[in-house]
Amino acid sequence: MHAEMTQSAPRAEILEDGVDLLDVAVPLAQNLKLLILGPLAAGLVALGIAFLLPKTYTARTSLLPPQQQQNQVGAALSQLGALAGLAGGAGLKTPADQYVALMQSETVADRLIDRFKLMQVYDVDYRFQARKELAQNVRFAIGKKDGLISIEADDRSPQRAADIANAHVEELRRLSSSLALTEAQQRRVFFEEQLKQTRDRLTKAQMDLQGSGFSQGALKAEPKAAAEGYARLRAEVTAAEVKLQTMRRSLADASPEVQQQQSLLAALRGQLAGLERSGELGGGSDYVGRYREFKYQETLFELFSRQYELARLDESREGALIQVVDVATVPEWKSKPKRGLIAVAAVALSFLLVAAFVVARHFWHESARDPATADKLARLRTAWRGD
Repeated sequence: MHAEMTQSAPRAEILEDGVDLLDVAVPLAQNLKLLILGPLAAGLVALGIAFLLPKTYTARTSLLPPQQQQNQVGAALSQLGALAGLAGGAGLKTPADQYVALMQSETVADRLIDRFKLMQVYDVDYRFQARKELAQNVRFAIGKKDGLISIEADDRSPQRAADIANAHVEELRRLSSSLALTEAQQRRVFFEEQLKQTRDRLTKAQMDLQGSGFSQGALKAEPKAAAEGYARLRAEVTAAEVKLQTMRRSLADASPEVQQQQSLLAALRGQLAGLERSGELGGGSDYVGRYREFKYQETLFELFSRQYELARLDESREGALIQVVDVATVPEWKSKPKRGLIAVAAVALSFLLVAAFVVARHFWHESARDPATADKLARLRTAWRGD
């Protein structure tokens, strides 16, 4: 009796745990032919379908994005006091992410759509559909180690795939040339605008000076050195005011940077007021006042002209740094569809489905042999038929 209990224990354990491994292996072994031929047939069918799918070609190009270079105008800017922070204080970076975003912009997409007639190629009626299709067919990646930007373009035409990849670089150059992206471009735009305004004011000051007349007393009351010193100090006050306004756009008044700039501006204004009250600049002559204004505008014009030329020089250096490392060539082999992978995936999936079907059918038949289960199945069939 003890032996019977020992033999029945494993069986009870198997029943409590669920399905015995042998119960699964037996029907699989009995249907081994189906398990082999079924997936193979499915793989052959999938392979045949893969041959009917249109071929897709992938072209790739890579470029070295412009890097923020340490330009040689830092020393010159530092000598200008408050003017140093007007255009270069922000320290704008130009990471590769920014250039990828430009190539993904709607402006670039629309130019490519018109250039390659992609609405007809993709067989769509609306431009937004063409943009979406183009975005799905073009991929961008930034190398973490080398910093290179790689562009991959998919198309059913190998020539068009290469052209689209290379066109992204061309449109990047075109778009970046019209935008102030780099620090040098920001400075160039700023000083160009200031130069235009100062040139107009200098012309007006010169005409006013010529129309005021000249006297020996006025010349003695306004020595050249004093006038130039006054003009330079007034230019620094103007620059400090503009910088303070710029800082207040992004910083609170209580921030240390703003408070420091306010203190600097107050000190410069105090120096200017003291110089204006001194007897050296006194005299009340109309010629004296206009001469001071002329020298002030002349000093500003010289400062802005110098920085404008330096910014243009840096910008020309940065513009040449968009270098193509690998030009996209016409791909010789398709990238899609991957027929071998499709066939293998179909075989694996079919094997799992056939195995599940064989095991389920086996347990269905085994359950039908049990009287209790057979009665339940009979009632289920009756209910299903609606009898």
